[in-house]
Amino acid sequence: MTTTSWTVANSRKLARQESRRRLGPMAILSHVALLLWTLLTVVPILWTFLASVKSEDEIFGDAWSLPASLHWDNFARAWDQAHIGQYMLNSVIVVAFSVSGTMLVGSMAAYVLARYPFRGNRAIYLLFVSGLAFPVFMALSPLFFVVQNMGNLPLIGPLIGLNTHAGLVLVYIAYSMPFTVFFLAAFFRTLPTAVAEAAMVDGASHTRVFFQIMLPMARPGLVSITIFNILGQWNQYQLPLVLLQERDKWVLTQGIADISTAAGYDQDWSALFAALTLAILPMLVVYTVFQRQIQSGLTAGALK
Repeated sequence: MTTTSWTVANSRKLARQESRRRLGPMAILSHVALLLWTLLTVVPILWTFLASVKSEDEIFGDAWSLPASLHWDNFARAWDQAHIGQYMLNSVIVVAFSVSGTMLVGSMAAYVLARYPFRGNRAIYLLFVSGLAFPVFMALSPLFFVVQNMGNLPLIGPLIGLNTHAGLVLVYIAYSMPFTVFFLAAFFRTLPTAVAEAAMVDGASHTRVFFQIMLPMARPGLVSITIFNILGQWNQYQLPLVLLQERDKWVLTQGIADISTAAGYDQDWSALFAALTLAILPMLVVYTVFQRQIQSGLTAGALK
Protein backbone atom coordinates (compact mmCIF):
# COMPACT_ATOMS: atom_id res chain seq x y z
CA MET A 1 0.00 0.00 0.00
CA THR A 2 1.39 3.38 -0.98
CA THR A 3 1.77 6.24 1.47
CA THR A 4 -1.06 8.20 -0.18
CA SER A 5 -3.55 5.31 -0.09
CA TRP A 6 -2.59 4.51 3.51
CA THR A 7 -3.18 8.15 4.46
CA VAL A 8 -6.59 8.18 2.78
CA ALA A 9 -7.64 4.91 4.45
CA ASN A 10 -6.43 6.12 7.83
CA SER A 11 -8.31 9.42 7.41
CA ARG A 12 -11.53 7.58 6.60
CA LYS A 13 -11.06 5.32 9.62
CA LEU A 14 -10.52 8.31 11.89
CA ALA A 15 -13.56 10.05 10.39
CA ARG A 16 -15.75 6.99 11.10
CA GLN A 17 -14.45 6.77 14.65
CA GLU A 18 -15.11 10.48 15.20
CA SER A 19 -18.62 10.11 13.76
CA ARG A 20 -19.39 7.19 16.08
CA ARG A 21 -17.99 9.11 19.05
CA ARG A 22 -20.19 12.14 18.32
CA LEU A 23 -23.32 10.09 17.73
CA GLY A 24 -22.82 7.92 20.80
CA PRO A 25 -25.91 5.88 21.76
CA MET A 26 -27.76 7.03 18.62
CA ALA A 27 -25.29 5.13 16.45
CA ILE A 28 -25.90 1.95 18.43
CA LEU A 29 -29.69 2.37 18.28
CA SER A 30 -29.59 3.03 14.53
CA HIS A 31 -27.54 -0.13 13.93
CA VAL A 32 -29.92 -2.18 16.09
CA ALA A 33 -32.91 -0.80 14.20
CA LEU A 34 -31.29 -1.61 10.85
CA LEU A 35 -30.49 -5.13 12.05
CA LEU A 36 -34.10 -5.71 13.16
CA TRP A 37 -35.43 -4.32 9.88
CA THR A 38 -33.08 -6.62 7.94
CA LEU A 39 -34.28 -9.65 9.89
CA LEU A 40 -37.95 -8.73 9.41
CA THR A 41 -37.35 -8.43 5.66
CA VAL A 42 -34.97 -11.29 4.94
CA VAL A 43 -36.36 -14.03 7.19
CA PRO A 44 -39.82 -14.28 5.53
CA ILE A 45 -38.21 -14.33 2.09
CA LEU A 46 -35.81 -17.10 3.07
CA TRP A 47 -38.65 -19.08 4.64
CA THR A 48 -40.70 -18.72 1.43
CA PHE A 49 -37.79 -19.98 -0.69
CA LEU A 50 -37.32 -22.92 1.68
CA ALA A 51 -41.03 -23.79 1.71
CA SER A 52 -41.18 -23.72 -2.09
CA VAL A 53 -39.13 -26.95 -2.30
CA LYS A 54 -40.85 -28.74 0.60
CA SER A 55 -43.81 -31.07 0.73
CA GLU A 56 -46.94 -29.94 2.55
CA ASP A 57 -46.19 -32.24 5.51
CA GLU A 58 -42.76 -30.66 5.87
CA ILE A 59 -44.22 -27.14 5.62
CA PHE A 60 -46.60 -27.78 8.51
CA GLY A 61 -43.95 -29.67 10.46
CA ASP A 62 -40.74 -28.02 11.64
CA ALA A 63 -40.80 -24.64 9.92
CA TRP A 64 -37.02 -24.34 9.60
CA SER A 65 -36.11 -27.94 8.92
CA LEU A 66 -34.42 -28.71 5.64
CA PRO A 67 -36.47 -30.78 3.16
CA ALA A 68 -35.67 -34.46 2.90
CA SER A 69 -35.57 -33.99 -0.86
CA LEU A 70 -36.05 -30.99 -3.12
CA HIS A 71 -39.58 -30.99 -4.56
CA TRP A 72 -39.05 -29.16 -7.86
CA ASP A 73 -42.42 -30.49 -9.00
CA ASN A 74 -43.97 -27.71 -6.88
CA PHE A 75 -42.79 -25.20 -9.48
CA ALA A 76 -44.11 -27.38 -12.30
CA ARG A 77 -47.58 -27.51 -10.70
CA ALA A 78 -47.57 -23.76 -10.10
CA TRP A 79 -46.41 -23.06 -13.66
CA ASP A 80 -48.76 -25.44 -15.49
CA GLN A 81 -51.76 -26.35 -13.34
CA ALA A 82 -52.12 -22.93 -11.69
CA HIS A 83 -51.23 -21.14 -14.98
CA ILE A 84 -48.60 -19.01 -13.26
CA GLY A 85 -46.62 -18.98 -16.50
CA GLN A 86 -49.46 -17.25 -18.38
CA TYR A 87 -50.07 -14.81 -15.54
CA MET A 88 -46.36 -13.95 -15.36
CA LEU A 89 -46.30 -13.27 -19.11
CA ASN A 90 -49.32 -10.98 -18.70
CA SER A 91 -47.55 -9.13 -15.89
CA VAL A 92 -44.38 -8.71 -17.95
CA ILE A 93 -46.35 -7.26 -20.87
CA VAL A 94 -48.41 -4.90 -18.71
CA VAL A 95 -45.46 -3.68 -16.63
CA ALA A 96 -43.21 -3.21 -19.68
CA PHE A 97 -45.72 -0.97 -21.46
CA SER A 98 -46.89 0.87 -18.35
CA VAL A 99 -43.39 1.66 -17.07
CA SER A 100 -42.34 2.82 -20.55
CA GLY A 101 -45.37 5.09 -20.77
CA THR A 102 -44.91 6.34 -17.22
CA MET A 103 -41.27 7.27 -17.78
CA LEU A 104 -41.93 8.94 -21.14
CA VAL A 105 -44.89 11.06 -20.03
CA GLY A 106 -43.64 11.59 -16.47
CA SER A 107 -40.16 12.72 -17.48
CA MET A 108 -41.55 15.22 -20.01
CA ALA A 109 -44.05 16.61 -17.51
CA ALA A 110 -41.43 16.85 -14.77
CA TYR A 111 -38.95 18.55 -17.09
CA VAL A 112 -41.43 21.23 -18.17
CA LEU A 113 -42.57 21.87 -14.61
CA ALA A 114 -38.97 22.05 -13.36
CA ARG A 115 -37.36 24.14 -16.11
CA TYR A 116 -40.04 26.31 -17.73
CA PRO A 117 -41.69 29.03 -15.60
CA PHE A 118 -45.23 29.83 -16.72
CA ARG A 119 -48.51 30.89 -15.16
CA GLY A 120 -50.08 27.94 -13.36
CA ASN A 121 -46.83 25.98 -13.14
CA ARG A 122 -47.01 25.64 -9.35
CA ALA A 123 -50.71 24.74 -9.42
CA ILE A 124 -50.17 21.96 -11.95
CA TYR A 125 -47.22 20.61 -9.95
CA LEU A 126 -49.31 20.55 -6.78
CA LEU A 127 -52.10 18.73 -8.60
CA PHE A 128 -49.63 16.02 -9.57
CA VAL A 129 -48.18 15.79 -6.07
CA SER A 130 -51.62 15.71 -4.45
CA GLY A 131 -52.10 12.28 -6.00
CA LEU A 132 -49.64 10.95 -3.41
CA ALA A 133 -52.15 11.77 -0.66
CA PHE A 134 -54.90 9.43 -1.88
CA PRO A 135 -54.67 5.66 -1.29
CA VAL A 136 -55.55 3.48 -4.27
CA PHE A 137 -58.55 1.82 -2.64
CA MET A 138 -60.31 5.19 -2.24
CA ALA A 139 -60.50 5.52 -6.04
CA LEU A 140 -61.42 1.94 -6.95
CA SER A 141 -65.16 2.48 -7.38
CA PRO A 142 -65.01 5.64 -9.54
CA LEU A 143 -62.05 4.19 -11.41
CA PHE A 144 -64.09 1.11 -12.33
CA PHE A 145 -66.83 3.24 -13.90
CA VAL A 146 -64.31 5.48 -15.68
CA VAL A 147 -62.64 2.50 -17.35
CA GLN A 148 -66.03 0.96 -18.07
CA ASN A 149 -67.12 4.17 -19.84
CA MET A 150 -63.83 4.22 -21.76
CA GLY A 151 -64.92 0.90 -23.23
CA ASN A 152 -67.91 2.65 -24.85
CA LEU A 153 -65.70 4.98 -26.91
CA PRO A 154 -65.93 4.46 -30.69
CA LEU A 155 -63.15 2.45 -32.35
CA ILE A 156 -60.71 2.32 -29.43
CA GLY A 157 -63.25 1.51 -26.71
CA PRO A 158 -62.95 -2.30 -26.89
CA LEU A 159 -59.16 -1.96 -26.65
CA ILE A 160 -58.97 0.14 -23.48
CA GLY A 161 -62.08 -0.82 -21.50
CA LEU A 162 -62.56 -3.34 -18.71
CA ASN A 163 -60.79 -6.70 -19.00
CA THR A 164 -58.12 -5.31 -21.33
CA HIS A 165 -54.42 -5.04 -20.66
CA ALA A 166 -54.29 -1.68 -22.45
CA GLY A 167 -56.85 -0.27 -20.03
CA LEU A 168 -54.82 -1.53 -17.09
CA VAL A 169 -51.66 0.00 -18.61
CA LEU A 170 -53.34 3.42 -18.80
CA VAL A 171 -54.45 3.15 -15.18
CA TYR A 172 -50.96 2.10 -14.07
CA ILE A 173 -49.48 5.12 -15.86
CA ALA A 174 -51.93 7.49 -14.15
CA TYR A 175 -51.37 5.74 -10.80
CA SER A 176 -47.56 6.12 -11.06
CA MET A 177 -47.45 9.70 -12.36
CA PRO A 178 -47.59 11.61 -9.03
CA PHE A 179 -44.46 10.05 -7.53
CA THR A 180 -42.66 10.05 -10.89
CA VAL A 181 -43.27 13.76 -11.47
CA PHE A 182 -42.48 14.61 -7.84
CA PHE A 183 -39.15 12.74 -7.94
CA LEU A 184 -37.98 13.79 -11.41
CA ALA A 185 -39.01 17.44 -11.08
CA ALA A 186 -36.75 17.76 -8.05
CA PHE A 187 -33.96 15.98 -9.95
CA PHE A 188 -34.26 18.12 -13.09
CA ARG A 189 -33.97 21.27 -10.97
CA THR A 190 -30.48 20.18 -9.87
CA LEU A 191 -29.12 19.84 -13.41
CA PRO A 192 -26.96 22.69 -14.75
CA THR A 193 -28.59 25.01 -17.27
CA ALA A 194 -25.42 26.07 -19.11
CA VAL A 195 -25.32 23.02 -21.41
CA ALA A 196 -29.00 23.35 -22.39
CA GLU A 197 -28.60 27.09 -23.01
CA ALA A 198 -25.54 26.48 -25.21
CA ALA A 199 -27.47 23.92 -27.25
CA MET A 200 -30.35 26.36 -27.68
CA VAL A 201 -27.91 29.02 -28.90
CA ASP A 202 -26.58 26.53 -31.46
CA GLY A 203 -30.10 26.07 -32.81
CA ALA A 204 -31.28 22.92 -31.04
CA SER A 205 -35.02 22.65 -30.50
CA HIS A 206 -36.61 22.16 -27.09
CA THR A 207 -37.37 18.55 -27.99
CA ARG A 208 -33.79 17.84 -29.04
CA VAL A 209 -32.39 19.48 -25.91
CA PHE A 210 -34.66 17.32 -23.76
CA PHE A 211 -34.03 13.94 -25.41
CA GLN A 212 -30.36 14.32 -26.36
CA ILE A 213 -28.98 16.46 -23.54
CA MET A 214 -31.17 16.55 -20.43
CA LEU A 215 -32.28 12.91 -20.35
CA PRO A 216 -28.70 11.53 -20.51
CA MET A 217 -27.73 13.94 -17.73
CA ALA A 218 -30.68 12.74 -15.65
CA ARG A 219 -29.86 9.05 -16.12
CA PRO A 220 -29.25 8.25 -12.40
CA GLY A 221 -32.63 9.68 -11.42
CA LEU A 222 -34.38 7.98 -14.35
CA VAL A 223 -32.93 4.59 -13.43
CA SER A 224 -33.97 4.95 -9.79
CA ILE A 225 -37.57 5.95 -10.48
CA THR A 226 -37.86 3.29 -13.22
CA ILE A 227 -36.93 0.55 -10.74
CA PHE A 228 -39.38 1.91 -8.16
CA ASN A 229 -42.16 1.92 -10.77
CA ILE A 230 -41.33 -1.63 -11.86
CA LEU A 231 -41.48 -2.86 -8.26
CA GLY A 232 -44.72 -1.03 -7.51
CA GLN A 233 -46.55 -2.09 -10.66
CA TRP A 234 -45.31 -5.69 -10.55
CA ASN A 235 -46.66 -6.08 -6.99
CA GLN A 236 -49.94 -4.22 -7.62
CA TYR A 237 -53.01 -6.28 -6.69
CA GLN A 238 -56.00 -3.99 -6.06
CA LEU A 239 -56.12 -2.36 -9.50
CA PRO A 240 -56.01 -5.55 -11.61
CA LEU A 241 -58.44 -7.22 -9.19
CA VAL A 242 -61.05 -4.59 -10.07
CA LEU A 243 -60.23 -4.05 -13.75
CA LEU A 244 -59.39 -7.59 -14.92
CA GLN A 245 -62.14 -10.11 -14.26
CA GLU A 246 -61.50 -12.60 -17.08
CA ARG A 247 -59.17 -15.35 -15.90
CA ASP A 248 -57.05 -15.46 -19.06
CA LYS A 249 -56.25 -11.74 -18.61
CA TRP A 250 -55.14 -12.01 -14.99
CA VAL A 251 -51.71 -10.82 -13.87
CA LEU A 252 -49.36 -12.61 -11.50
CA THR A 253 -50.69 -11.24 -8.22
CA GLN A 254 -54.22 -12.38 -9.09
CA GLY A 255 -52.97 -15.85 -9.99
CA ILE A 256 -51.12 -16.24 -6.70
CA ALA A 257 -54.15 -15.07 -4.73
CA ASP A 258 -56.30 -17.59 -6.61
CA ILE A 259 -54.05 -20.46 -5.53
CA SER A 260 -54.59 -19.60 -1.87
CA THR A 261 -58.37 -19.14 -2.06
CA ALA A 262 -59.73 -21.36 -4.84
CA ALA A 263 -59.70 -24.64 -2.91
CA GLY A 264 -60.65 -23.44 0.57
CA TYR A 265 -58.72 -25.43 3.17
CA ASP A 266 -57.39 -27.89 0.57
CA GLN A 267 -55.20 -25.48 -1.34
CA ASP A 268 -51.83 -26.56 -2.65
CA TRP A 269 -49.51 -24.81 -0.20
CA SER A 270 -46.34 -26.11 -1.84
CA ALA A 271 -47.40 -24.73 -5.22
CA LEU A 272 -48.41 -21.46 -3.53
CA PHE A 273 -44.93 -20.89 -2.09
CA ALA A 274 -43.38 -21.93 -5.41
CA ALA A 275 -45.52 -19.30 -7.15
CA LEU A 276 -44.49 -16.69 -4.57
CA THR A 277 -40.85 -17.55 -5.22
CA LEU A 278 -41.38 -17.10 -8.97
CA ALA A 279 -42.92 -13.69 -8.28
CA ILE A 280 -40.15 -12.57 -5.90
CA LEU A 281 -37.08 -13.70 -7.85
CA PRO A 282 -37.40 -11.37 -10.89
CA MET A 283 -37.77 -8.29 -8.70
CA LEU A 284 -34.93 -9.44 -6.44
CA VAL A 285 -32.67 -9.85 -9.46
CA VAL A 286 -33.67 -6.44 -10.86
CA TYR A 287 -32.97 -4.67 -7.57
CA THR A 288 -29.67 -6.51 -7.05
CA VAL A 289 -28.40 -5.67 -10.54
CA PHE A 290 -29.38 -1.99 -10.35
CA GLN A 291 -28.67 -1.42 -6.65
CA ARG A 292 -25.75 0.96 -7.24
CA GLN A 293 -27.67 2.97 -9.83
CA ILE A 294 -30.61 3.32 -7.47
CA GLN A 295 -28.41 4.57 -4.64
CA SER A 296 -26.53 7.00 -6.89
CA GLY A 297 -29.82 8.32 -8.28
CA LEU A 298 -31.24 8.92 -4.82
CA THR A 299 -28.14 10.78 -3.64
CA ALA A 300 -27.20 12.63 -6.85
CA GLY A 301 -29.62 15.49 -6.24
CA ALA A 302 -28.27 16.06 -2.74
CA LEU A 303 -24.65 16.10 -3.91
CA LYS A 304 -25.08 18.63 -6.72
